[in-house]
Amino acid sequence: MQKTIERIAGDAEGTIYEFAVFRFEGKDKAAPSAYLQAALHAGELPGVVAIDALMPMLAKAETEGRIKGPITIVPWANPIGRAQYHFGEHQGRFNLGTRTNFNRSFPLLAAPDARLLPDVSLGGADRRLKNRLVQLSLGSDIVLDLHCDDEGLAYLYIHTSLWPHMADCAAAMGAEAVLLWSEDSTGTFEGASIMPYQNVPASVARFDRRVVSTVEYRGMLDVDGALAASDAEGLYRLLVTRGVIQDPSVPKFGKFAGPVVPLENIDMMPAPRAGAILYEVKPGDRVKKGDRLATIVHTPGEANGRTEVFAPQSGFILTRRSRRIIRAGEDLLKLAGDGKSSDARSGTLED
Repeated sequence: MQKTIERIAGDAEGTIYEFAVFRFEGKDKAAPSAYLQAALHAGELPGVVAIDALMPMLAKAETEGRIKGPITIVPWANPIGRAQYHFGEHQGRFNLGTRTNFNRSFPLLAAPDARLLPDVSLGGADRRLKNRLVQLSLGSDIVLDLHCDDEGLAYLYIHTSLWPHMADCAAAMGAEAVLLWSEDSTGTFEGASIMPYQNVPASVARFDRRVVSTVEYRGMLDVDGALAASDAEGLYRLLVTRGVIQDPSVPKFGKFAGPVVPLENIDMMPAPRAGAILYEVKPGDRVKKGDRLATIVHTPGEANGRTEVFAPQSGFILTRRSRRIIRAGEDLLKLAGDGKSSDARSGTLED
C-alpha cells in the first residue's frame, strides 16, 4: 500500500487543504480497477468508518497477493468541508464561501479524458478539489462515492445505463433499495463519473463491467462499529464479485432482490406548514395511498394547530428528516412510490 497526500491551494495566501490517498497495486493488468471515496459531504461519516474497517481487509489481501486490480481509496474526500464550523455546528454539505453543494458543479466531460477538464487555477479551492477528485477517479472501472442520508435505508443511486448490469453489486453490498436515474444537469460526482461514457464506443464504455454509484449508508447518526464492519464486508464482497480481489471464500452474488425505483417515482413531500414534526412512519415502512405520514404542530395548544400529511400514493418510506423542526416547503421524507410522482423531479432530488 502506498499513501500520498494531496494538497489543494486555498483562496488566500497561507491556506492549503490536504487529504490522504491510499493505493493498492494490482498484479493483473486485465483486472478491473476501483476507486472509493467517502465524506464528500464532510459530515457524513458512515462511509468514513466503513473504509476504516475495510482497510485491514485490503492490507491482508495485498499481503497474500490477492489484489488483482489497482484500488484507490480516499477516506475523507473533502478537507474544505471538514474544516467548516459555524457557531459550533459542523457544516460539511455546502461551501460556506460559495454556497455551492460540495456534490454539485463537478465537470461533466464529453469523454473520459482528463485533458478535457476545465482550467481551475483561478477558480476557487472547491473547484480545484473537484477537478482533482475527477482526475483521481477517471478511468476506474468501479467508482463508489460513499454518502448517507438523514435517516434512511441503505440504498444506491445507479444510472440507467448500468442497470441491470450492477444488480450483482447491489446484492453483494447488501443494499436495501436502488434508485435509477438518467439525467444530471447539476454535476454530481456520480454524474461526472458516468456521463463521460454515454457517447463513446461500447468498447470504451464497457457498461457490463463498469460500476458507478452514490452509496447512501442509512442516516447521519448511523456511525457504529458493527454497521461499519458490515458495510466494509459489503464493499469487499463487491470487489471480489467484480474481480478486483481474489477470494474463493466469498460466495457469488447474483440478482438483487430489493426494490428498484425510478427517480421520478420519489415523492419528497414538501411541508405545508412550519413547525414540529410528529412522524407516523419510519424508513422501510410500507404505506398505502391516504395513510397519514406525519403531523406538523405549527401553533401548539390552539384549535386547528396541527396539520396532517398523507401519502399521495402507495409505496415505502425510503428516508425521513433527522431534525424535527421544519419550515414550510422543506421536504419531510422520501416516499418511494409504486408509480410516478405528481411532483416528479429530474436529476438530483435535493439541494
